[in-house]
Amino acid sequence: MHWLYLGVAIFFETIGTTALKASDGMTRAGPALVVVLAYALSFWLLALVLRVIPVGVAYAIWSGLGICFIAMIGWSVFGQRLDLPALLGLGLIIAGILVINLFSNTVGH
Repeated sequence: MHWLYLGVAIFFETIGTTALKASDGMTRAGPALVVVLAYALSFWLLALVLRVIPVGVAYAIWSGLGICFIAMIGWSVFGQRLDLPALLGLGLIIAGILVINLFSNTVGH
């Protein structure tokens, strides 16, 4: 169940960060409210995950996948460019998450 919680926490973190961009510096009430609620849910779920998964591993996965999802949303929704170094960096983040999940004994499978 903790992996499901982590996935949903990443989802809400991604929603919150997308709304943060849409809030225009927290000057638009609707997106600003989404920011607060999404981050609250994300951190609450992450806190539940930390009961089972070590903090460094959980945070690496949570933040790493969040970065990759936000980069893709920035590109597709907000028209932000991703050049080759950015894409390589995102690939390294994903590779790091895969290494942790596939080869580390610190992750409870």
